Amino acid sequence: MEKKTNSAELRELATEKKIKRRNFISFATFFIGGGAAFGGWKWLYNSPEETAGVTAGARRPLRRALNKTELFFRRIFSNEHEVKTYPKERAAKNVRVNSDIGMNNDNFNAEDWKLSVVKSRDNTLKVDIKEIRSLPKTEIVYDFKCVEGWDQIQHWAGVRFIDFIEHYQLLEQAGMEYVGMETPDGAYYVGLDMESALHPQTILAYEMNDQPITDVHGAPLRLIVPVKYGIKNLKRIGSISFSNQRPRDYWAEQGYDYYSGL
Repeated sequence: MEKKTNSAELRELATEKKIKRRNFISFATFFIGGGAAFGGWKWLYNSPEETAGVTAGARRPLRRALNKTELFFRRIFSNEHEVKTYPKERAAKNVRVNSDIGMNNDNFNAEDWKLSVVKSRDNTLKVDIKEIRSLPKTEIVYDFKCVEGWDQIQHWAGVRFIDFIEHYQLLEQAGMEYVGMETPDGAYYVGLDMESALHPQTILAYEMNDQPITDVHGAPLRLIVPVKYGIKNLKRIGSISFSNQRPRDYWAEQGYDYYSGL
């Protein structure tokens, strides 16, 4: 006589079917998703590179995506959004040194240094470090972030860029879209959107941990812009210019994001 299947066995069979179905769905999703990801990566990898200009080194679809991202974040950017700050005792005593591009000029003399501020094609303002130190001082202790993945709480002091602009009556120039900054030898250079440059936490720094900035950290004056990754924080500023077009940018020419915002 045929044995009847009891209710417990029926539930067990139903459970096994559910497990098998879920396993099948999971594996199918994994392989389909993986295949799509690989196909997307292969498509991007084989896409033509962008035409070299202010930016270079990236595939065209990736650069288009980065540019669209920049426009999105610039539209919602607000100076009311400030990075988190910390008490001085949290700041690193040994501040990490990560790059010396633009710092290898043996002929550089800090005593002769003057900041060149290009107001127009035929009008350049020259400012020495004593003048800059005489302006209102601002300090910031924040988490400096690098695109390589590390971060460190650091203590900087100097004059806010917006205060520098107002003191030297550069409001017309500040109405433009971008700021360009370069080292004295022109070997390292960055381009910043004006909104980030005028952010209340952006400073032209001349002190680190209550001491004058050392050569390896950009003496006598460097940029600290907390709303950007470290690649935008130019050491040893030699010149500042203003433009309605993107100024050249060292790492954007190597394929990195021009905006580099946090």
